[in-house]
Amino acid sequence: MKKLINDVSAFVPDMLDGLAALNPNLSLLQGSTIVVRADAESVAARGEVALISGGGSGHEPAHGGYVGHGMLSAAVAGEVFTSPSTDAVLDAIRAVSGAAGVLLIVKNYTGDRFNFGLAAEIARAEGIPVEMVIVADDVALAASGDHAGRRGLAGTVLVHKIAGAAAAAGRPLAEVAQIARDVAASLGTMGVALTPCTVPAAGKAGFELADGEIEWGLGIHGEPGVERGALEPADAIVERLLAKIAGDLSLQPGARVALLVNNLGGTPSSELSIVAGAALRYLAARGIHVERAWSGTFLSALEMSGVSLTLLRVDDERLCWLDAAAHTTAWPALSGRVAQVSVRPAPAAPDHANGATLAREATLRRVIEAVCACLLEAEPTLTDMDQRVGDGDLGISLSRGARGILHELDTYPAETAPGAVLRSLSATVRRVVGGTSGPLYAVMLLRAAVALEQAGDESSARVWSAAFSEGVAGLMALGGAHPGDRTMVDALKPAADALQAALAKSEGGLDAALKAAVDAATEGTAQTASMHPRRGRSSYVGDRALGYADPGAHAVALWLGATRAELAQRFPDS
Repeated sequence: MKKLINDVSAFVPDMLDGLAALNPNLSLLQGSTIVVRADAESVAARGEVALISGGGSGHEPAHGGYVGHGMLSAAVAGEVFTSPSTDAVLDAIRAVSGAAGVLLIVKNYTGDRFNFGLAAEIARAEGIPVEMVIVADDVALAASGDHAGRRGLAGTVLVHKIAGAAAAAGRPLAEVAQIARDVAASLGTMGVALTPCTVPAAGKAGFELADGEIEWGLGIHGEPGVERGALEPADAIVERLLAKIAGDLSLQPGARVALLVNNLGGTPSSELSIVAGAALRYLAARGIHVERAWSGTFLSALEMSGVSLTLLRVDDERLCWLDAAAHTTAWPALSGRVAQVSVRPAPAAPDHANGATLAREATLRRVIEAVCACLLEAEPTLTDMDQRVGDGDLGISLSRGARGILHELDTYPAETAPGAVLRSLSATVRRVVGGTSGPLYAVMLLRAAVALEQAGDESSARVWSAAFSEGVAGLMALGGAHPGDRTMVDALKPAADALQAALAKSEGGLDAALKAAVDAATEGTAQTASMHPRRGRSSYVGDRALGYADPGAHAVALWLGATRAELAQRFPDS
């Protein structure tokens, strides 16, 4: 187990100390794991209903992250995935209650119901008005069946938000409680996990998933879900989750909803955005109007990788509560309004082709296709090489570029204007290839294009060789690398020099010259294994890169080899 903790027994106190230290509007009750509003006494004196929630820790930012104006008055934290004690809940009630009373918002887990429920009974016996609302928004479980009832999931956060807004507006306890119950009854949530999570005290994952497996309909305590299946694309996962939720809520075209895309703990923001986009498209296609939507980490299960989706039926009143101000650590600052995105057409590039297109059987086209096929086939090899010495994305980047080129190839200029073809290649590469490889290859192609155009687009081998050398010079100027720095230049520069030298001798023809270039690139690549990296991605790992050839240089040798092979087929006697 690898976690940034001190002592397992101090996990919860240490976490809450940090939370309170970063928010001057929060306080910790001495000797407890209870987070309260720093102004709780004055709020109670104003006659506002106090809201309390909580449960086991491990769901951060829930619940302490929602303590503040417009949401919770206090949050009671138990040990990880363990309900807080009755006495802890009672202490929280006593700390924040006033004449207006207290509403307890409890997720439907047996321990939480029992401990919060008993604390409510004791508080009432002491004369404190207390109501309790149970949230059971998990649609993965049948509404009735042989289980302890539907679990409370991320939809609980929306109950916090709406009930908190009603309390801040001065509504009485009975009304705030009814608003919360109505919201809880209008919620549906379902999640899917890509990995399990590890409870610090246990030291190992609660269940195991194979690389290609996912868990559907799990809870938030590291327990397995209701079904295990194969990993699917994000769109398919979103469709299944939302179909289940929408069916459970009986949503019809024209229904108005709020959407919550919740990170279960270990999911990158990029994947959440993919899921959010898929969810919005799915709902729009079915005529369901998403009035508000948020994406982020709202109620997690430690470091579990996965996502849950929540839908809440809304009307104008609920939208007002959702839009009301909330000053907490975790509630998002964005309004949740969904943008009406319009995509503008990209500005047109200058026409260097006079309207012609690259002929299907043209030599240049076949060379481009061969290079692209080579890079696609080499993706796993380049990825593996780059993972040893860099950030592991070279194979993916170059294959993405190859796919982009093949997709746009039919729009490229005619082979009679090879400079314009290289300009188009450069434009494609700079659009679709990120990182350092994109701009470097783009500038090389652009500089070579200019050289060809200045030569009148002549297609002799020597003109192409000179253009190649110009392209390499442009790449070196932009990247700042030189031979010996352990980069792609260690393959490119020797190859360009060897090609020019072989053609100058006028011996052996084109294939012999290309063989010299490929051999020089291959030799240059091999030498990088013993070079100390001074430029490029390998410079960040230092001498740990020794013994491994530079993947960028290897890629150069590969596509030069593919170029030679294709030209040898086209011109076998050259």
